[in-house]
Amino acid sequence: MSPSRLTLLLLLSSCVGGVAYKPRPPCRPRTYHSIASPSSLLAAPQGALSDIVVPNVLGLSEYLPGDLLEDSAVASPSSDPRLWVPQTPCLSFRPLCLSVSQGYYVNLLRFKGGGILGRHYHPSPVHALTLRGSWGYVEHDWKATPGTYVFEPPGETHTLVVDEDCQEMVAMFHVTGSLIYKDAVSGETVGYDDVFTKLEKARKWYKDCGLGEDYVEQFVR
Repeated sequence: MSPSRLTLLLLLSSCVGGVAYKPRPPCRPRTYHSIASPSSLLAAPQGALSDIVVPNVLGLSEYLPGDLLEDSAVASPSSDPRLWVPQTPCLSFRPLCLSVSQGYYVNLLRFKGGGILGRHYHPSPVHALTLRGSWGYVEHDWKATPGTYVFEPPGETHTLVVDEDCQEMVAMFHVTGSLIYKDAVSGETVGYDDVFTKLEKARKWYKDCGLGEDYVEQFVR
């Protein structure tokens, strides 16, 4: 057999159905990766501050199915009036996060039956989200109603007012730095609030009302 015919036969024998056949490489054992244990699935690095989770802040559990209400995380005693720290006869606040490490606080501010939070100055930004009722500032012509988000730029001075016909107003405020109270006539500084004064007010109130002085520590970061 001539070399040319031998070469042709070898080529034909290596084809299957007109497609060149290539031998498959030897099988290798598969490597199965084990699922990481829960302890290795860390959401934050070691040493980071822990989360703050405050369930049922608005008391919405009454709208949930009965089987969910049995969950202790849902059926938390958020309706306990002692959670609200009195600040004036018509104004109280409920701390959600007191960040002493970064100098800001997040709290729910509540007015009952209308009222005023005296004229004050913010050297740092403020974010607000209205949850119930309505409120506004004497110095502005807008009114915040449920669902309204408000950004207050640094350097603004204003007077928060809630109409007397508003049975209850609740808004969440994220305040960085200080809230500096000003005399409405002279403009002189007459007081201030920051994360540290909020912490002390809450600590004292929770001690006096029976929840315990350490109750506030869960909100401190």
